[in-house]
Amino acid sequence: MKQHLQHSVFKKLGELGDKLNTDVYVIGGFVRDIFLGRPSKDIDILVLGNGISFAEQAGTVLKSQVSVFKNFGTAMLRYGDLEIEFVGARKESYRSDSRKPIVEDGTLEDDQKRRDFAINAMALSLNSRSFGELLDPFNGIEDLKNKRIKTPLNPSETFSDDPLRMMRAIRFASQLNFDVDNAAIEAIKTNKERISIVSKERITDELNKIILSAKPSIGFNFLFDTGLLHLIFPQMAALFGVEYINGKGHKDNFYHTLEVLDNISETSNDLWLRWAAILHDIAKPPTKRFEPSHGWTFHGHEDKGARMVPKIFAQLKLPLNEKMKFVQKLVQLHLRPIVLAQEVVTDSAVRRLLFDADEDIESLMLLCHADVTTKNDYKKKKYRQNFELVKQKLKDVEERDKIRNWQPPVTGEDIMDTFGIPAGKEVGIIKNQIREAILEGEIKNSREEAINFMIRKAKEIGLEPIINFR
Repeated sequence: MKQHLQHSVFKKLGELGDKLNTDVYVIGGFVRDIFLGRPSKDIDILVLGNGISFAEQAGTVLKSQVSVFKNFGTAMLRYGDLEIEFVGARKESYRSDSRKPIVEDGTLEDDQKRRDFAINAMALSLNSRSFGELLDPFNGIEDLKNKRIKTPLNPSETFSDDPLRMMRAIRFASQLNFDVDNAAIEAIKTNKERISIVSKERITDELNKIILSAKPSIGFNFLFDTGLLHLIFPQMAALFGVEYINGKGHKDNFYHTLEVLDNISETSNDLWLRWAAILHDIAKPPTKRFEPSHGWTFHGHEDKGARMVPKIFAQLKLPLNEKMKFVQKLVQLHLRPIVLAQEVVTDSAVRRLLFDADEDIESLMLLCHADVTTKNDYKKKKYRQNFELVKQKLKDVEERDKIRNWQPPVTGEDIMDTFGIPAGKEVGIIKNQIREAILEGEIKNSREEAINFMIRKAKEIGLEPIINFR
């Protein structure tokens, strides 16, 4: 293992440990990532003693400023591009109503027992007498080989003590494409209600990491199968299932959503575009109706879904800012390109889509492309060929009409100045007529044509220009 500790910082910390007669280890994610072949810049250092005191002396040796977090008993410093956190070995006990542990000084064994998973409990010695020696009491190496998430101790106790670890187990499985040990799965099912003592912010932080996995459906399937999803995100769990009437069924919108999410994840690392994929059909359960002549319908699910987005973001403590508005817009518009792909595409329809989607048109098209999940290869090929035609039409119309990021060629101030009228109903009527005329292709998106059109329409409602405004 010594070849993985070539960076000078490890030798310096080991030498400091020797000088202070203190055992020093690198533990946790850095060690795990060595075996996964993943580079890591975050290093957790465990000392048998006072972690803060050791960190302060390490800061002197490394000529680095130390940040101390007394409430957590930890300290941190930066050394080049490395972020190094120090903590003293400890053992923990928990109250039933809190995931905040009661902490006591402990041994290396105590500290490894308190770790969440066996793959995160491995340690490498930094002292000169045993430099690079691996201490793996819970067979984390075997778990890595077997692609398995397993707790060091009884999983029910581990998850009951700190219920966030249930989310972390699923998050690691999703990120690493691992399985979760069967005993751990059963323990999550048993302890799932205890997720209620964890803050929404911490839960959503883990959920976002699952969403940003290469294949997020892995994590969401675990969340659903253990019952956690029903507690933390019931609207998504409600998508599950197929109902039949008169032999007619609809697709399972839960698994369709996961397929769309995986599809979008192949083309974009944008968290909020992935959230749009999750929420694009979120209103199908409340809008589901059976019509004997048509079968199952979900009329208006895009409108209702857009209205649900702010409530879901607030519920999950997601940002209620432009990120939320972006997701809301894509949920609202996600059917529009699909409709264009199924019928004759008029310039007017394309201009309206460009106007409504504005700078988010590329994201919308990515979402709609990902939304094609039919198992019929002919239909899938046809839809995607039509999407290519729509994309080309979007490009052609945009180059000609400059609708994206559209600013009206005639402003409300222009209208008021031209006709000598105050802000009011007439101004709004004329502005809307100009916009509609441009979108319908009646006039070009130019100032000259817009002004001439403005004057004609104003005369229809009894207004005459008081200046020759250009």
